[in-house]
Amino acid sequence: MLNTVHTGLTCQEGSTSSCQRRSSLGNDKWVSNANTLHAKPSTDTEHEPFLGGVGAMEKLQGFEFWRKTLRAARFVLAPMVDQSELAWRLLSRRHGAELCYTPMLHAQVFVRDVNYRRENLYNEVSPEDRPLITQFCANDPEVFVQAALLAQDYCDAIDLNLGCPQMIAKRGHYGVFLQDEWDLLERMIKLANEKLSVPVTCKIRVFPEIEKTVKYAKMLEKAGCQLLTVHGRTKDQKGALTGVASWEHIKAVREAVNIPVFANGNIQHLSDVQRCMEETGVQGIMSAEGNLHNPALFEGRNPPVWEMVEEYLGVVKKHTPSTLSHVRAHLFKLWHHTLQIHQDLREDLAKAKNLAGIEEVNRQLKRRCQEEMEKDESERHHTGLPFPHWICQPYVRPAPKDPGSENGVKAVNRKRVLEDSDSSNDSLSKNKQKKKVRNPQKNFCPELKPKYIKCEQCGNPKGNKCVFNLCRGCCKKKAYKEVADCPGHGLKFKTKALKQKLAEVQTETPISS
Repeated sequence: MLNTVHTGLTCQEGSTSSCQRRSSLGNDKWVSNANTLHAKPSTDTEHEPFLGGVGAMEKLQGFEFWRKTLRAARFVLAPMVDQSELAWRLLSRRHGAELCYTPMLHAQVFVRDVNYRRENLYNEVSPEDRPLITQFCANDPEVFVQAALLAQDYCDAIDLNLGCPQMIAKRGHYGVFLQDEWDLLERMIKLANEKLSVPVTCKIRVFPEIEKTVKYAKMLEKAGCQLLTVHGRTKDQKGALTGVASWEHIKAVREAVNIPVFANGNIQHLSDVQRCMEETGVQGIMSAEGNLHNPALFEGRNPPVWEMVEEYLGVVKKHTPSTLSHVRAHLFKLWHHTLQIHQDLREDLAKAKNLAGIEEVNRQLKRRCQEEMEKDESERHHTGLPFPHWICQPYVRPAPKDPGSENGVKAVNRKRVLEDSDSSNDSLSKNKQKKKVRNPQKNFCPELKPKYIKCEQCGNPKGNKCVFNLCRGCCKKKAYKEVADCPGHGLKFKTKALKQKLAEVQTETPISS
């Protein structure tokens, strides 16, 4: 029995209630006006499953929501793009995860693209996969609410991502790059809290200052956030500069707000979970990277990698939505330490074209590891890890070079240049470096690329020799309308018209004998 909480939206002229929407199996597209959000019947034929609760109930808030709807969940699987898909969530639940998040979904794409909704949420539902929170990235209040309305019948809460620090979030203006726009965030949370029949939650990163972080959390709580996940790292703590998460910030937030708080960061073993809860007083612990390397983390076990891989592949076979790229990515994480030794199988795993090929690679890795287990300790590969390389265990990112050293300064500067411009010849991404090797003449620097003058009408590059200073499409329309020529684009409407007229005159004039 699914434990979903719903309340119907206020029925107004031209709108439908939450219960009425369920009868249409999600075939609604949402449009907004100044006062309310109305459901507009879609012309698309969607067949979307509904696994929501039965009947409308009062929307729970804060600790009551955490205790009743989320069943007082303490062990939480984080939202991870392309990684927290249905099969992985089900595997994690088997090994102690009590609450799971979907991967981050793009609200604007979710609203406009029916296939995106099906592939990322509607087709990834299971009675075993509850409680479940759907996470969106968004920077517009109405778009966020429209997406949430389309998703709320398939989950127990809607989460707003305010923690993603990646370059794609910077370009798209979402995630942690909204953390200074408090007025916008307040409007987004307030509107969602008013319109949704499920609670709205947030996942944030901290500011360097504890006091500012606390004010930020209290603002979100006041706006209507019913549960807060705090990642104890700042916006700049990522990649090689990830560093250690600050539990001190998380503790300060927990003591300042009156809603449940989850902690995220520095969770690699069950002992870390217990220590974090004791030091911060949070209601739950969220794990991302730690879970990817050891799905049994919340059980306090470190099983052989092949045991987790075989179980995961079994779940994938039963629940088909997982793509081959998702499966391969998970195996690269699980077998991370072993693949450092067996490099040939790393390549085989990357080239596997189907699930059977991936299973064969896993069997070979298992066989090689079992053969090594039978050897004497002195004959085994020594990796410096706490456990043998075939045991599920966390990946510890190497510490960055000392920023004060010459090499450290260069490394940091190269990374910053790449993030700010993403185009410097001196700091190309690995992908661009590979392209440069294949094509040395290729130019990646915008400053050195030819500058094209834009067409006066459409903004596309204009023809360099166009007599109208237009692109070919606009030039053709203008030349046709005005019966003119454009040698630059090879258009001869005027010439053809004159030839045709001359031919007509010659036909009408009698030839003298």
